[in-house]
Amino acid sequence: MSPIPGADVFNSRPVDPETLRAGVPEGLRLHTVGDDVIENLDPLTYEVVRHRLASITDEMGETLKRMSGSIVVTEANDFDFALCDELGQEVQIGLYNTFLAASLDLAVYWTLQNRAENPGICEGDMFLCNDPWVGGGLHQNDATVFAPFFFEGQLFGWSSAVAHELDLGGVAPGSWTPRAQDVFWESLPTPPVKVVRDSVLQRDIADLWIRRSRTPRQVELDLRAKIGANFTAQTRMRRLLEAYGMDTVKAVMKRMMSDAEQRLRAKLRELPDGTWHATGYQEHSGQDDRGLYRITLAMTKREDHLVFDFRGTAEQTGMINCPYSGVRAGIMSSLLPVLAGDIPWAAGGLMRCFEIIVDEGSMINAQFPAAVGKGPVGPAWAVGNLVNECFAKMLDSRPAHRQSVQSVCGGTFDMVALAGIDQRQDPFVALVMDTMAGGYGAGVDRDGVDTGGMFVIPMGRAPDAEMTEFTSPVMLLWRREETDSGGPGRQRGGLSGSVCLIPHDTGTPLASVFSGSGKATSMNAGLAGGYPGNTQLDIVLRGAEVKATLASGRIPQSLAEVGGEQDVMASEVETVIGLGDAVFVHWQSGGGYGDPLLRDPGEVAEDVRETKVSASAARDLYGVVLDSEGNPDSGATERRREQLRSERRAVAGISPADPPGPVTAGEPLDDNTIIVGESAVSCRHCGTELGTLGEPYLSALPRIETDPAAAGPHVWADPATYVDEPVVFRQVLCPGCATALISQVVPADHPIRADALVNTHSHG
Repeated sequence: MSPIPGADVFNSRPVDPETLRAGVPEGLRLHTVGDDVIENLDPLTYEVVRHRLASITDEMGETLKRMSGSIVVTEANDFDFALCDELGQEVQIGLYNTFLAASLDLAVYWTLQNRAENPGICEGDMFLCNDPWVGGGLHQNDATVFAPFFFEGQLFGWSSAVAHELDLGGVAPGSWTPRAQDVFWESLPTPPVKVVRDSVLQRDIADLWIRRSRTPRQVELDLRAKIGANFTAQTRMRRLLEAYGMDTVKAVMKRMMSDAEQRLRAKLRELPDGTWHATGYQEHSGQDDRGLYRITLAMTKREDHLVFDFRGTAEQTGMINCPYSGVRAGIMSSLLPVLAGDIPWAAGGLMRCFEIIVDEGSMINAQFPAAVGKGPVGPAWAVGNLVNECFAKMLDSRPAHRQSVQSVCGGTFDMVALAGIDQRQDPFVALVMDTMAGGYGAGVDRDGVDTGGMFVIPMGRAPDAEMTEFTSPVMLLWRREETDSGGPGRQRGGLSGSVCLIPHDTGTPLASVFSGSGKATSMNAGLAGGYPGNTQLDIVLRGAEVKATLASGRIPQSLAEVGGEQDVMASEVETVIGLGDAVFVHWQSGGGYGDPLLRDPGEVAEDVRETKVSASAARDLYGVVLDSEGNPDSGATERRREQLRSERRAVAGISPADPPGPVTAGEPLDDNTIIVGESAVSCRHCGTELGTLGEPYLSALPRIETDPAAAGPHVWADPATYVDEPVVFRQVLCPGCATALISQVVPADHPIRADALVNTHSHG
């Protein structure tokens, strides 16, 4: 795919602050302060102003939510904000969709480089952008309005507001299509244009903007809401500057970023040096494709610095790509809650602690004019999963940091778009936002939160069912947590849920797009032998019997009662939902932590009582036998677990052994392994020596590779439904006690690397 001439001008990358500053025309006066002003800040003033800046972003959020009529904003919180310094470095971001905030600075960098002279950056301006190669969002549906803030004739800083728009044009409702071959099938990317000049909305630009959409009134309302959010920020910033002065407020902003940087670097210095690897997949590059496309990460930590190396990732293909802003957002979506959960999120400082190595033209650094509509919920999300997996393995080896370990949360967003004529005879486009209620991954000492939300949207929500039915011509038959969906483990992954709906109060069929991944292979990986969470499942039930069932006075409670012919949706499908059809959507849960045969039987019994785990899964996956009153039978449970371990030994070809016994003295690597002496890796449970750290010992250990159905009822049993490549449930086992060290649903050629736990390790 050859780039069009001149397209590289729209590619944005982080730039050195001093280089950026030097390139700004002399007529644009940038306000900054020296180190002496920052060092002399009064501590009380620092805290007061810092919290005032946080409250400004909160007010921006309230402004947008009160002005927007979009369920994406008002119910799901799929938006975010940032306050930036004069160069665009992010000082304060909102706690909404942090994916979006991770690219807002890129749009400012680009604007300073390309708009400062013509048409100029002036007081009262606001810029509109939905070009993911520039920044401000991860795909074209992420529309951003960002504004320079001037005080006393100087450019003091920037404010930004971004939200997902349900439709901005393109060949399919919702603005992305599984049929896309390049970006021209999708919404047109618009680099920064002045939508507000001298504090006045430019009617021509606004008309041009809303003309592209199938839902123009909604897009126009959201545009005004984002402008309003920026006006709120500027009004509050002006009051703050009048109260404390430019130098003091700017010194606080600079110190916020510096403090965040130094605190993260201090935490990194406490962690082991080494390189950790993770590999994930995207399924189906478009409609009728059956391929698997690999994303590979080698994360290296040295002293107080991280390097994320994605070389070897598949080339850009079909419509499952993201530009550079996406890979950066994926990293930040995990770094913020995992490593910076106790650090103020001054992203401009945190991003100084890492660098990214990624091939141009790869699936996660796609070059124009690649199709990138799926970027945020596809490859960018997958990047976040892999980064989370590497972080968890790094943290797991330090007792003081193990409480931050978390298996991968819901592996992706199950995107289902519906469009047509609503109950008010108006055109509508809607997303099934119930899928926001994903399951969280398990930790070392806790189960994952059931239907707790999305990792990338700390304040995300699933909408009220009544609001979904009010805004779209559908009726929900159920929305519920799904038994057995959480990844089994010593600590169980959080459950996911499902929703079943039918068209209602509309006279025309609904156009629909299904876009997801993790249907044949797991994207919600477990850790330390924990099983992955459920695979994603979307079904259209053609010719369902719902209306007849409802007429008889019964509400369907299962797919069998819904009836009809089950049409299983591939990962990328564009289809039509008939008036007599039903839609079933089952999104992803969290991965488990540790071998499920090590879970406390009492906790399994409690899970069964609460319908989080079925009695059959308790017996087959956890090895727990319950008596007639639902309590664990200790003797039967011990025998059952030994039976399951014996079955593992038989399949893996492990000879019976008499291992030395549990090991406590040494440096732990995770729940199952420990370093004894300088570099010998042993099983913590039985003392069997597994190999030498840094050598490919994992690939030499016994393993089981069987059908994915063996992973549990939450995993789709027949991957051939979706892909042509063979997919297996793989477990790598301790040769002494048959404890699962790795449990994966992966392609048969998925690599087992020596550094699946740790590659190089420092004892400092």
